[in-house]
Amino acid sequence: MKQTLLTVILAAGLVGPAAAKDFTWSFQGDAQSLDPYVLNETFTLGLLGNVYEGLVRRTADLQNEPALAERWEILEPTRWRFYLRKGVKFHNGNDFNADDVVFSANRVRADGSDLKTRIAADTQVVKVDDYTVDFITSAPNPILHSEWSTWYIMDKEWSEANGAATPSSVTEGKDNFAAFNENGTGPFKVVKRETDVETVMEPFAGWWDKPKHNLTKVTFKPISSDPTRVAALLSGSIDMAYPIPVQDINRVESNAGTGMLTGPELRTIFLGLNQSASELKTSDVKGKNPFADVRVREAMYRAIDINAIKAKVMRNLSDPTGMMIAPQLVDKSAWQERLPFDLEKAKALMKDAGYDNGFSVTMDCPNNRYVNDEEICTAVVGMLAKIGIKVNLLAQPKAIYFAKVLGPKYDTDFYLLGWTPGSFDSYNVLHNIIRCQEESGAGKFNLGNYCNKRIGELTDMILSETDLTKRDAMIAEAYKITHDDRGYIPLHQQGLAWGKRDNIDLAQRADNQFMLYYVNVK
Repeated sequence: MKQTLLTVILAAGLVGPAAAKDFTWSFQGDAQSLDPYVLNETFTLGLLGNVYEGLVRRTADLQNEPALAERWEILEPTRWRFYLRKGVKFHNGNDFNADDVVFSANRVRADGSDLKTRIAADTQVVKVDDYTVDFITSAPNPILHSEWSTWYIMDKEWSEANGAATPSSVTEGKDNFAAFNENGTGPFKVVKRETDVETVMEPFAGWWDKPKHNLTKVTFKPISSDPTRVAALLSGSIDMAYPIPVQDINRVESNAGTGMLTGPELRTIFLGLNQSASELKTSDVKGKNPFADVRVREAMYRAIDINAIKAKVMRNLSDPTGMMIAPQLVDKSAWQERLPFDLEKAKALMKDAGYDNGFSVTMDCPNNRYVNDEEICTAVVGMLAKIGIKVNLLAQPKAIYFAKVLGPKYDTDFYLLGWTPGSFDSYNVLHNIIRCQEESGAGKFNLGNYCNKRIGELTDMILSETDLTKRDAMIAEAYKITHDDRGYIPLHQQGLAWGKRDNIDLAQRADNQFMLYYVNVK
């Protein structure tokens, strides 16, 4: 490989304005909306992070730094004060101020938002003056702003004037003006938008920060077909593409004029099971739910040969895991080893549970969201067949997949999902993925409603615990419960695989968000 790294910044800012260039890039799917609260998904949030901004942002090595807030302080254990940056303009020329922050705090928690967890429902957001805002929490919260790099601030005046005061909703099929138009404060503005075809952006001349890029025009073209996307890169019709299928990495690397950036990603790919229904909708088992039996869940876990998936499907660009979080993000005391592949043990568990003849079920899988997602699901289908579970694979584009599994009825019995905690903290994983579904919005992405009440208790304590030793012990307990319950079937952390032209300098972030303001064309 020409370059293998966690985060790389190549000569960013060294090319002057006179060398400014156009830049064209591709991903396997499109952002689902321009409304920044519509979908809590890495690619959508990453694309919009070039247009909108939060009070804080992440550097190339994922450290928090000031953005629309110049600084902040904790006045009391439950009161944080943020001092806003003055002189910031939205793309339409409106001034940014405290009213926009209060409005955005209410909007992100409104019905239809997929990002309600950015700010707890009981947090008070108080305007002190035009450039000062207080956040008052019900209990101490040491990670209050850890997810705010993807809580983007919207213009109150623009939103209300255009009938977009509340979020649009992908899962409910509701759109508004903000779904197709933007008015951020970020370094780029959208000048053309054709969903699933092309999005064109230009630098915002009024951006408050000093540009690190030399771009004059950016064109994003979603290309769902892996061969077509790779061919476009190799031919020079696009300048950068991701993900590059693992089987094509050497081809891109050896091609004249192109190269690869590879490295670990913080995303965990896992399988979830509908454990709460009295009967699975898509199974031939009637009157009971086989996934409610821990022996069946363990049998499925042990029937999956993760090393075969790593070698044959992922071409070694993955790290098998026994946990629902990347090892870089958790204290070693919390680590749980993966259950070993053991086909005979799996068959014995199925027989003991009364399913020695197996059963059928449908599996939901995206086919353009994660690295080799459909191929992973296909491999799992074959492996589960060996213990008698007949899986009907329903692989669909992510727009259809997410609308189905994230809909009001959580229409899935068995699914593949990936998760990167936006805060890079275990609370995010426990609150969103592992704890029981609750009316407050907790457990929103726990699509199968795996439920252990103790995890909810621990999660609440973890949020407000400031003693790191005690906090780590609570986190370790929660993950051990999840592991012992076989609540999920973790698979691996996928690797990053970005391809680019040799004349492109950029930064690769371990959260797989692509920030255009680090791009330079030589």
